Amino acid sequence: MGDGGLAAAQVVAIARDGARVRITDEALDGMSATRHIIDSLADDTTAHYGVSTGFGALATTYISPELRVQLQRSLVRSHAASSGPAVEIEVVRGTMALRLATLATGRTGVRPIVAQRYAALLNAAITPIVGEYGSLGCSGDLAPLAHCALAVMGEGDVVDSSGSVVSASSALAAAGIEPLELHEKEGLALINGTDGMLAMLCLALHDLDGLLTVADVAAAMSIEGLQGTDRVFAADLQALRPHPGQAVSAANMRAVLADSPIIAAHKSTGFTRVQDAYSLRCAPQVHGAVRDTMSHTRLVAERELGSAIDNPVVTLDGRLESNGNFHGAPLGYALDFLAIAVADLASMSERRTDRFLDPARNHGLNAFLAFNPGVDSGHMIAQYTQAGIVSELKRLAVPASVDSIPSSAMQEDHVSMGWSAARKLRRSIDGLTRVLAIEVMTAARGIDMRSPEQPAAISAAVIAELRTVVDGPGPDRFLAAEIEQAVEFVRTGRMGRVVRRAAAETDAAVR
Repeated sequence: MGDGGLAAAQVVAIARDGARVRITDEALDGMSATRHIIDSLADDTTAHYGVSTGFGALATTYISPELRVQLQRSLVRSHAASSGPAVEIEVVRGTMALRLATLATGRTGVRPIVAQRYAALLNAAITPIVGEYGSLGCSGDLAPLAHCALAVMGEGDVVDSSGSVVSASSALAAAGIEPLELHEKEGLALINGTDGMLAMLCLALHDLDGLLTVADVAAAMSIEGLQGTDRVFAADLQALRPHPGQAVSAANMRAVLADSPIIAAHKSTGFTRVQDAYSLRCAPQVHGAVRDTMSHTRLVAERELGSAIDNPVVTLDGRLESNGNFHGAPLGYALDFLAIAVADLASMSERRTDRFLDPARNHGLNAFLAFNPGVDSGHMIAQYTQAGIVSELKRLAVPASVDSIPSSAMQEDHVSMGWSAARKLRRSIDGLTRVLAIEVMTAARGIDMRSPEQPAAISAAVIAELRTVVDGPGPDRFLAAEIEQAVEFVRTGRMGRVVRRAAAETDAAVR
């Protein structure tokens, strides 16, 4: 890790996969150089914010040198005030990695030992416990970051490498890590950042990359199972509206539907429907809009990943300056924008599932795809589950970033609520995963019930792999367990791997 920041993929690797971190010698030298500036200001009789003053509304209160270690300790302890269920380990690890990346820029003025301690905790798989509530997204993610700093000090509770909840002091001792005593400005540098919301944005974009491919394939499978047409996805028609995401989704759907025997069979018998329903015909337009939304939010994330977020900061020419770069508005907007797109993507998926269950619209399939309608209910209640999730996703799409609640005696009188936007986006992505999994289950069952007509190669490969964990059509079974198997089929990337492998075998391109 150097002074150039992290890429989103590196954040995911550290957060989720336990990738080890190392700080470059150049970054350590840069931190030493800027620390000399902070040390020189510490002896100045003029008050400098964060070095020799209190914080927030107490920024004008001068703190004498003998109380400054206590000041930093008190800052971290008092700000580690989160509440509620513990957030996920991957979120905390991502948060710590991003704070470390900012420390490595040398703009915060901390000693190299501070960054080295963060790297040591990450590499030892020691994860501070952070409650879900406590961040207003300005000045950054104060409470979550304070819990991380508290652990480095050897205080509070953590999850150790075995997954046990233990005291930070015992976890550090077991790993041979000395607790850190913070000096001037260092407590402030450890809590003033947008790292929590940025970590969750990086993880969300990674997960959505895979889910967009699943959505395209699921839509194509639904078109096969519902005897729709693929003509509307022709490249020249899509080019008349040149949105980049739409072109990608349409190309994916063409690749899945290429040479589909089911579509060929119903074309040969005289396709009489003038147009398919919007949930089929307009899938590239909606899925593509989600892709373009992701492109915008990825740009926001990349800019933030290249930033040095702290207040005050040491400028390139050696000045210590206060600023407002910790405000989470850019990330809050992006996170909310994604939640809106996720809700709409799931809504369209649910509509395709519903069409399979209605004999007036499913073109010859049993009602509810039941094996023996009347005796069996088929996927009737699976669609209820989808509908309940989609309804919640619409509520989660209400933006958090339009809210603001003043804090710190009106010093922080406008906040971003970006952490809250990130938390609800994580729930939204979980809901989308479940909705798409049910569509895949339903489309696979509908296609199987078209037998002896056969699907295209990619659909066939997905169904064959799904059938190793979810049985095909038959009398009603315990459905919740099968839904969970389908969810894991999607969530773990197993379906995506099957699609890529089948696409490669047929010289098709799916992305």
